[in-house]
Order: sequence, then structure tokens, then C-alpha cells
Amino acid sequence: MHPFDMPTEARVTEMSWPTKIVFGVGALKRLPAQVERLKMKRPLVVTDAGVVKAGLAQRIYDVLKGAGVEYAVFDRVEPNPTEKDVFAGLEAYRRGGCDGIVALGGGSPLDAAKLVQLLTTHEPPLSRYDDAKGGDQYVRDDLPPLIAIPTTAGTGSEVSRSGVATLEDTGRKTVIFSPHLLPKAAICDPELTLGLPPGATAATGMDAFTHCLEAYLSNGFHPLADAVAIDGIIRVGRSLLTAVKEGSNVSARADMMVAAMQGAMAFQKGLGACHALAHALTPISGVHHGLANAIVLPVVMEFNRPMCTARLARVAVAMGEFANMREDVLAGNAIERVRKLNAAIGIPARLRDAGVQEKDLSRIAAKAFEDASHLSNPRKCTEADLLAMAREAF
Repeated sequence: MHPFDMPTEARVTEMSWPTKIVFGVGALKRLPAQVERLKMKRPLVVTDAGVVKAGLAQRIYDVLKGAGVEYAVFDRVEPNPTEKDVFAGLEAYRRGGCDGIVALGGGSPLDAAKLVQLLTTHEPPLSRYDDAKGGDQYVRDDLPPLIAIPTTAGTGSEVSRSGVATLEDTGRKTVIFSPHLLPKAAICDPELTLGLPPGATAATGMDAFTHCLEAYLSNGFHPLADAVAIDGIIRVGRSLLTAVKEGSNVSARADMMVAAMQGAMAFQKGLGACHALAHALTPISGVHHGLANAIVLPVVMEFNRPMCTARLARVAVAMGEFANMREDVLAGNAIERVRKLNAAIGIPARLRDAGVQEKDLSRIAAKAFEDASHLSNPRKCTEADLLAMAREAF
């Protein structure tokens, strides 16, 4: 890694995206300054039991207490957040007399916090704001401020404009999408990810990779997102295996944290069939979102190959292939590189190995077809196509 790419406590930097990003080793110490900037007097800390057990929540509490900041806590977000979690968080916000939110954890607490933020000023049900049905038009800008602090390098929710939860009246993971949901600040400290176990590091890392790759291949036009996505692919290709095998390697952890942000920045361009299937696999089969993406991704890449050979060739080069080969060869090598990366970091090769039942595949395909993600897939796909991909991945 180039020395400039390795942040240290002396080199914590602030970047503008529209979210203010405070990035680097020791960035957590800058949290009180962002609380003050956003005029929070009593934030609600939204997190989950795993973050509490890992001792990371206590680090946040200590920083806030040390700065004399009063806060309330909601630490019961489930691993795959549901509407119930959001309403419980909303109750905690109101009961605590809060005026802002500090979200701490992986994608689940960060997403749940965004939806708590939404309901503080917006009427339920959450399904009214479903992006697949044009619900973004109902999201206003009168939301309390939100500071996001990731403890994984996967979803990039700390800089994304979407919140995802499984809703009762849709029965699926539902994306609520609006620029107004963007956190006002992201505190990105690679030290908070050092204790993440290898399996979680692998799954969340492949989530970041899938965001970058699907955004790059998607059928939208967004050259800026393309450039960000390619850099994210480079970072995952060079650092994910190291982060899995050497969890205390701060350089690799920092690279992955950047890649996670880049994936979320890039997917404003769109995603694809892989995410549509993953959004169905989680509520139906209980498969972790990043793990579902990782297993399905090579199959979806193969499906899309005829429509985006040149772009897949660029992905192969970003992952380390030499550029002096035919595009069709490079495109195939990109798919093979993803399969080999999955194997190297311990991702199961098949959905059946992740606990998916064959009898559920038709239901998974049907729910995936309801998901808006496949609409930006580079190759148009039907429900039958999604079922065929699910069967092949199975």
C-alpha cells in the first residue's frame, strides 16, 4: 500500500461526500466534535447485542461521557432488521427525549437507525416509502441528524442514502431510498473492525465487492460511480484475503473500510440480479446478506457476461490480470477470480452449503423479481432467469 493510503492517528482526515467523512485510525475520538457540530444535546445510540458484547459500544459510551454528552441507548437491533426493530428504536428515541442519532455497528444497526430517523417525523407504514414503488417522493428533509459509525467493512451504509429492513406488509427486505437519509457524518475508524471474526470479515467484504462490481456493470450512466467502483474492486482484490487471514492488519482493514464506502457511493448508479436474489435469500432462508451475494455473484456474472464482456475484462485487470489478453478471455478470468477469492476466504461454493432448501428456490425467485435491484441489471432478466440462476447457485 502507498504510504499516503495508510491513515494514522496523526493523519485522520475529513472528506466531503455529501456526508462528512472522518476517516483514520483514532477517528472515533472526533465523535464529540461531530455531535457538537450537529447541535445534538441528547443522541440515541442505536446498536446491536453483538457490538455490545464485543465491547465496541462501551468505547462509544466512554467517548461521549468523556465529552460530557448525555445519551440514550437502543441496543436491540436484530442481525437482519425488521419493522419491529425500527418501531422499538423509535419508542426509545421518544422516551429518551432525543434530538439525534448515533448509529454503531454493521449494516443492520445503521439501516435501522436511518428508518428510526425517518419515523421521527414521518407517518407509518414504512412500506409507503418503498423505493420499488416510488416511495422516495414522500421522504422530506425534516429529519434529525444522524452520525454513522461502522464496525464492519461491507454495506457502506455510513455513506449511503438507503435503509433496508424486512417489512411485515411487503414480506421482503424493502429498500427505502432518499438523499435525505444520508448520515450527516460518518466516523470511519479501521480499529473498530480489528476484532471482526474471519467469517464475518469475508461475508461483509464480499458485500462491499458486490456493491462495487454490480454498480460498475449496471445499465445506468454514471462515470463518476464507475471510477469509484473500479477503485473499490482494486482495494478488495488486494486486501480482503489479508483482512480475513490477518485480522489485526490495520492497512488491510483500512483498505476494506474505504472499499465499503466506495461500494455504497457507486451503487447510486444501480445494482443487479445478484442483489435481487440476496434480498430474497435473507428473509426466506436466513442467509447473511453478504454471504448470499458472494455465493450468487459468479453465477450472475456468467449470466451477464454476453452483455458486458468489456467491463468484465476491466474488472479482471483491476483484480490483477494482465491486460494483454482478449476481452472474452479476461471476462472469463474475472469470474474465475471471484470464485477463487470466495474459496480462499472460506465462502461456501453453493447455496445448499449455506442452509438454503431446494423447495424454497421458486419462492426466492418470485420475491427477487419483486425487488427493484434487478431492473438495473445489465442483461434484462425474467423471474424464470432468476430461478435458473438460483438453481445453478444452489
